Amino acid sequence: MCSSILRLTFTRGIKGDMKKKKVLFTGGGTAGHVTVNLALIPKFQEDQWEVSYIGSHDGIERELIGKLENVPYEPVTTGKLRRYFDLKNIKDPFKVLQGIWEAYRKIRKLKPNVIFSKGGFVSVPVVLGGWMNRVPIIIHESDLTPGLANKIAMPFASKVCTTFAETMKHIKGNKGEYLGAVVREELFSGDRKRGLILCDFVSSKPVLLVMGGSMGSQKINQVVRENLDALLPTYQIVHITGKGAMDQSLLRKPGYRQFEYVSWELPDLMAMADLVVSRAGSNSIFEFASLHKPMLLIPLSRAASRGDQILNASLFGKQGIAEVLMEEDLANESFLDAVTSTWANREQLIENMKAKKLTCTAREVAKMIQSFAK
Repeated sequence: MCSSILRLTFTRGIKGDMKKKKVLFTGGGTAGHVTVNLALIPKFQEDQWEVSYIGSHDGIERELIGKLENVPYEPVTTGKLRRYFDLKNIKDPFKVLQGIWEAYRKIRKLKPNVIFSKGGFVSVPVVLGGWMNRVPIIIHESDLTPGLANKIAMPFASKVCTTFAETMKHIKGNKGEYLGAVVREELFSGDRKRGLILCDFVSSKPVLLVMGGSMGSQKINQVVRENLDALLPTYQIVHITGKGAMDQSLLRKPGYRQFEYVSWELPDLMAMADLVVSRAGSNSIFEFASLHKPMLLIPLSRAASRGDQILNASLFGKQGIAEVLMEEDLANESFLDAVTSTWANREQLIENMKAKKLTCTAREVAKMIQSFAK
């Protein structure tokens, strides 16, 4: 009798140990709200956790997460939270409420041990739905100052991780933890030769990589194309334009290669790049810095954003790890001057980047998240 009880207890113990823990990720709207999740998900899978994702019905996160294996994607309704007047502000709060109810029900069914939120408007209903289910929630803030979605979500979080040390002053209580940027490990496996072959470039001429963010930048696209004849004698140019923004008339122009969007190609393109022109989204600029790429940053203007990219770029400029050209000052002459200046100062920019510890590993962050699992 005693031995039977022991065997039963032992068997139950094994089954209990074999039960996988579960993590739920959320975040979306732009690629910047997904890239950290893409870096972390493989670490949880390596540790045998069950991974699921809640995002919007038609956001870029659905496309990016859909490429991963064994990561079920659950969509919820979401509304944009605006700081300015718009007639959509009348109906969008109702969408948010609907999204909270949908997220609450999905989380109740999924039963995650912990939730990790990268931000974006879709994260608000997920965080609130998780809090209602009493699930520990970890939030990650990439920018120097918290965005509106994360500001709303922070009171419901167990921990708020930051990319910038300066962000800590915006977080109340003891919830804040400065980690640095989480950079995707695959970016370090890029091969310059593969990038040159992909673009049909030569190895003897420097490569200028142009990125306008996941949605592209009409203004950066325009100024680059207007100055191709001035740039191409010195540089080969690979231009990530954004969806629907390729110029068909330039497809065969020697030394100029366009992509709407890249995924598996990015590590090789980054390895190939000798100079970068980019918007100033936090994830991207830390990735460039971790790879020691001299960069000219053209942040979104305050007229088109809340000004977070301006703060990001200004800080990098003050630290001597990037050159900055404000969008309001963007013109053909100023753009060419800024590119020339960045190239001339590339060695000092690289030296300054190497002197700073700007990033943390995905493994470190995964371990921290796992420590909060109930």
